Amino acid sequence: MRQYLIPTFAMIIFLLFWEALVWVNDWPNYKMASPSDLWPAFWRFKELFLSYGWETLWRTVAGLLIAIVVGVFLGMIMGFSKVIREGLYPLLVGFNAIPKATVVPIVALMFVGQHDLNTVLIAFMISFFPIAVSVSIGLSTLEPEYRDILRSLGASKITIFWKIALPKTLPEFFGALKVAVTLAFIGTNLMEIVSPHGRGLGALFDSGKTNSDYPLMFAVLIALAVLGIALYYVVVFLERIFAGWAERSAD
Repeated sequence: MRQYLIPTFAMIIFLLFWEALVWVNDWPNYKMASPSDLWPAFWRFKELFLSYGWETLWRTVAGLLIAIVVGVFLGMIMGFSKVIREGLYPLLVGFNAIPKATVVPIVALMFVGQHDLNTVLIAFMISFFPIAVSVSIGLSTLEPEYRDILRSLGASKITIFWKIALPKTLPEFFGALKVAVTLAFIGTNLMEIVSPHGRGLGALFDSGKTNSDYPLMFAVLIALAVLGIALYYVVVFLERIFAGWAERSAD
């Protein structure tokens, strides 16, 4: 129960503090919308929140799944080959250092009218880097003693990977995946805001900005946060199934 009650209590405290901050400063809703302003905005555009929220979610998940496949593949190559790791690392670091907000217009122009493709592509591009690096570090730091013992017992490279390398990499992989989830949402919404054919919560946010509907803009931000938290806890659930053995209790 503590795992559910403590986060819920923290969110309630945050919303109360937010409401009190707006009330004490007597800010109008065109300057800072309060939590009490959000529900009318949700209700007024409830159909758009449902349809656009689904579009944002599936594109984010699609980009994240591609990032997992590509990131794990690159991480495995770099983890097992020092030469490839030394060659690819500078390229990956340089690519990751480029602000993705500057890449979004380029992608939008390259694939004009292909909004789904553009959005999934940006979600992938912004989220695969931490996955690739974590898998690479996990494999490259594998203790040679384990490898030598299994080799002396006649184990193949595939057996060594499944029995030692893969389990050792899982904690780092899920740690990076938690970061990649939030990054994927950032990429999705960047494209939804910039693209003239954008659909999704990012486009709804941009519509609120155009019409100076600040309660709607803040409601979109809360909806994005809820989707991000939900997807984050899906990753936490999978982590407990596949890498629960690595968790250390603080009690």
